[in-house]
Amino acid sequence: MTATAAPLDKLNPIIHQPTRLRIMAALVSLGEGDKADFTFLRDLLHLTDGNLSAHLRVLEDAGYVVVEKTFVGRQPKTWIWVTREGRDAFAAHVDALEAILGQARAPA
Repeated sequence: MTATAAPLDKLNPIIHQPTRLRIMAALVSLGEGDKADFTFLRDLLHLTDGNLSAHLRVLEDAGYVVVEKTFVGRQPKTWIWVTREGRDAFAAHVDALEAILGQARAPA
C-alpha cells in the first residue's frame, strides 16, 4: 500500500478531474504556442459552452491556460492556449499516472 502512496500524492488534483484532463491533453497536443478556438475545443470534447467555460476558469485560475477573447471582424472569438506552467504541470501529472500504472503492472 505504501508503494503507491508516493505516486498518488503526485497527482495534480486540478488536472486529474476527467474533463480538465481531457482539456489539457487536447491543448498540450497542439504545438507549443499554438492556440485552440473555444468552439473547436467544445466540439472536440463534446462539452457544453457552460461546462467548458467552468473548467477553463479553474485551469486559468491555476495559471495553466490563457483564455483570450478577441474579435474577428464583428464576431467574438475566444482563444485558449497552455502556459509553460500548464505544460509542466501536465507532464508531471502524466509522469505520476505512468508511475502508478507501472506499479500496478509490476509482478507481485
